Amino acid sequence: MPSTLIHEILSFLSLSAALGPISVVASTSSTAYSQTPWSTVSSSLLHTFNTTVDGRLSQGFPFAAPCAMMSNDSSNSTGTTPTCDQIQAGYLDEEFRTNNFGAYTNPQWETCQTTGDQCLLDWRDPKSLAPVLPPNQCKPGSVPSYFIDVESEKDVQAAYDFSRRTEIPLVIKNTGHDYVGRSSAPNSLALWTHNLRNISYSPEFIPEGCTKDEAKPGVTLGAGVQWFEAYAFAEANNITLVGGSDRSVGASGGWLQGGGHSMLSNTMGLGVDRVLQFKVVTPDGQYRIANECQNEDLFFALRGGGGGTFGVVLESTTLASPQTSLHVVVLTLPPNTENSKTGKAGKPHPSQTKQMWSIMIQNGLRWAQEGWGGVASSSAVIYIIPGHLMSKEDAARSMEPLIELGKGVRKDWEAANPNANSTTGPQVVLTDFPSWGTFFDWFASENVASVGVNVALASRLIPKDNFSTSQKQIQLVDNLVNANSMTDNLLFLIDAPSSYPDPNKTTSVTETWRDSIYHVTMISTWNWNSTMEEKKAKYRNVRNAIEGLRRDTPDGAYSNEADVYEPNHEVSFWGANYERLLEIKNKYDPDHLLNCWHCVGWKQELSQYSCYFRDI
Repeated sequence: MPSTLIHEILSFLSLSAALGPISVVASTSSTAYSQTPWSTVSSSLLHTFNTTVDGRLSQGFPFAAPCAMMSNDSSNSTGTTPTCDQIQAGYLDEEFRTNNFGAYTNPQWETCQTTGDQCLLDWRDPKSLAPVLPPNQCKPGSVPSYFIDVESEKDVQAAYDFSRRTEIPLVIKNTGHDYVGRSSAPNSLALWTHNLRNISYSPEFIPEGCTKDEAKPGVTLGAGVQWFEAYAFAEANNITLVGGSDRSVGASGGWLQGGGHSMLSNTMGLGVDRVLQFKVVTPDGQYRIANECQNEDLFFALRGGGGGTFGVVLESTTLASPQTSLHVVVLTLPPNTENSKTGKAGKPHPSQTKQMWSIMIQNGLRWAQEGWGGVASSSAVIYIIPGHLMSKEDAARSMEPLIELGKGVRKDWEAANPNANSTTGPQVVLTDFPSWGTFFDWFASENVASVGVNVALASRLIPKDNFSTSQKQIQLVDNLVNANSMTDNLLFLIDAPSSYPDPNKTTSVTETWRDSIYHVTMISTWNWNSTMEEKKAKYRNVRNAIEGLRRDTPDGAYSNEADVYEPNHEVSFWGANYERLLEIKNKYDPDHLLNCWHCVGWKQELSQYSCYFRDI
């Protein structure tokens, strides 16, 4: 038996000679796992499959599984499987999680929410082992039963063939930064693309099959390259790559295939506007090049139709722009001294948040036209604009309403705190960064998405029309303030490509992206020991919180950051493009080997969705 199939945690996992689905010692199988498709897979077939992929088939197990044996002895690790003490130390670390197959950025996608099967630690106190020790049980949840550490197209082709023969469902997992759970499924086989790390730069990249006339500067990124790596590479080559705002997000995976927004997107486009070529293995078994000169329909589908459904992307090439400086305005508000009474420590006084948001919305159209992008919460706002679009003096004049608000807030705070240090309290800053990469390093050091925390999320695209009159602006502010009061956190992603049209309709994201200024998200969280009803209540909470925005805007949401139970999702995610996308799906995947929740052509009756709620 190949040694790569023998896990370092044999004392925890009970393995059959055929390496069947993992079972946890001292736990009993729930109904959801008692009859798995793996039980019909013979040992000889599994052995042959493993040989076909050069011994890179491994069993999946929950991230926190080693802690269930109370084993912190570093001698238990060979360097590939972390020990419990390493897991506890890295439980809230996004990069550490991405390097471990069984971990997801938001761990509810490691669990089966409908049965309660899970193996989690307490994100508020990861040092506690109580969640995985008796009477609690450590169960596999929705972690795929097996995974292939993908190295080439042959691995993907072998997985397709295996799935056809056995009816084992397939999922594609890269970094696990997945708000909708599309990269996990109980009793599935996963294609782990995280270790495809190739990266290169061509000043004159010519998409295969095109002519020299189409040459553009491009960076080719393997599916596993993450944005913090891509940005460092861009800095070393004095170029700009337009990408995400979280370090751990994969540059070629679901972020890109779902649209790919950035603080630079207003003037430089979404990720799908800038991609020049994909290399992808489609479910019909073909390894294809998709660009504007060949497989154009597939290229269209991959430019916004969503990851995990049209094929397994092994690499993409994206447009590289000249390095540009940035003017940056930052305003932070002080925390509300009354928050201890409300239980929402850290949030500013609601009146200050409302004042800041009102200024943002009153000036929203103008700032979008000028080229500003950014991000904001209830306590802070960051606006950025490429330096070539305006001088620093013009940037200050443009942002004067926000800067003046910050000065007033600061003055009031200093009057109330005469002995405070000058570096504390609310701040308003206008500064410059020499490049996107240097800005990102500063931003990412202080701003990280929720990691290791169970999150229910909802989002909405806010079109220009909602900024067009004073009455609509007031209504928009009221809806946002109400939503903020109902949820744990609300974010403005000021990253819609409102100044970057797509006149030839070459991308497949909803057209609402082009007509919007904000992409607003909101979350509610829960802990490891929340009941099923409490989890459902969190999903209902974000749905109810966003209802005012949904009522006052057309159906439009970002597929990667939408309500898991988004109503009318086909229109919200893809608008008028859905029918064309469905035709392309059926062309390249007639057997629907690739299925995922709310993806194009999804089959909602499949058992791989058994861990999603159906009564939200």
